[in-house]
Amino acid sequence: YYLLSAFIFGISGTIISVLIRIELYSSGNRIISPENQNFYNISITLHGFLMIFFLVMPGLFGGFGNYFVPIFQGSPEVVYPRVNNFSILILFVSYLFIILSLISEFGGGTGWTLYPPLSTSFMSLSPSSTGNLIFGLLISGISSCLTSLNFWTTILNLRSYYLTLKTMPLFPWALLITGGMLLLTLPILSGAFLMVLADLHSNTLFFDPIFGGDPIFYQHLFWFFGHPEVYILIIPAFGIISIIISGILQKIIFGNQSMIFAMSCISLLGTVVWGHHMYTVGLETDTRAYFTGVTILISLPTGTKIFNWLSTYLGNPPLLHLKTSSAFFGLLFLLMFTIGGSTGIILGNAAVDLGLHDTYYVVAHFHFVLSLGAVIAIFSGIIFNGEKIVGSKNLLPSLSSTLSLYHLVSTFIGILL
Repeated sequence: YYLLSAFIFGISGTIISVLIRIELYSSGNRIISPENQNFYNISITLHGFLMIFFLVMPGLFGGFGNYFVPIFQGSPEVVYPRVNNFSILILFVSYLFIILSLISEFGGGTGWTLYPPLSTSFMSLSPSSTGNLIFGLLISGISSCLTSLNFWTTILNLRSYYLTLKTMPLFPWALLITGGMLLLTLPILSGAFLMVLADLHSNTLFFDPIFGGDPIFYQHLFWFFGHPEVYILIIPAFGIISIIISGILQKIIFGNQSMIFAMSCISLLGTVVWGHHMYTVGLETDTRAYFTGVTILISLPTGTKIFNWLSTYLGNPPLLHLKTSSAFFGLLFLLMFTIGGSTGIILGNAAVDLGLHDTYYVVAHFHFVLSLGAVIAIFSGIIFNGEKIVGSKNLLPSLSSTLSLYHLVSTFIGILL
């Protein structure tokens, strides 16, 4: 159900992104009527929210987690199956709220970050649509928190008797780390959203600079969630790519413990570098120097992971002629993630970022990591574990079929264009 609903939600997000691309095809109004220009902002907002909270998080975290954590642990179910049920049910409710914000009177074109004072203004936008957005995100956050609590208790308490945390596969480790980051950062995001909601509807002045509020404070709160969020999105993808590479090459990943340590380092460092989204808001020089240093420090564990995967690939030369599409998907993930990570290292410098902030360089960087990293991980996980998921070999293209190879090649060409 998680994977199916993520598929449906992702289709709606993709339609919105296609609208954006058609509109930006050349100058002037292409598809959005001139009297409704705000729809462009609304579509950017909804595209961000739908893709992050309703495609990648239910797909990678909820869907693959609920399938494969009990399998890898040898446990019959997750610990709280009904809590699990509840979390996917309220995911549909939150999706309904997000769509309701689309059809309210003026729309909620605040960008996916909901920055005040734009999100708290009564001038251009509708408070009801921003309220719907915030309600939807709060409900989705409750769902993610319940799911990660479930995974934590499952992974820590419901293992087979021979599995220790040291011998556990990489995918439950990835979900453990991801759930920890979610439980740490989602309450902060919920607090920031509730402050915006109170500014809108309850006449508080958290983010009103006229009365001593501070919009920058919201940016600190939001990005303290928003930067761990991108690692929440990518670390389950790391886990899936690890099980695919080790499954195709029939080897344990080279340096298993170092991979676990690298994921833990990424999550710990990822929670203290939120300021690199805010180089241009007037931070002090030494603050920016700290954020630059720690941001570039994150590249060390990710480089460790990439070279470990590559050594696993090269460590079994007789199997390298198995040109199956999942092997190609894994290599494609590595290529895309390397490109995205290299652009991110460039963006991590405070001086460079002054010129590159809010340009298409940033958009290309995180779409290389997310759209071409996490989504490729979803595809390859579905193709690699297709008959395990749906229970039959005829519904999905199998591991080595021509159809999945066509899918791979067309995906590759399409995403690089």
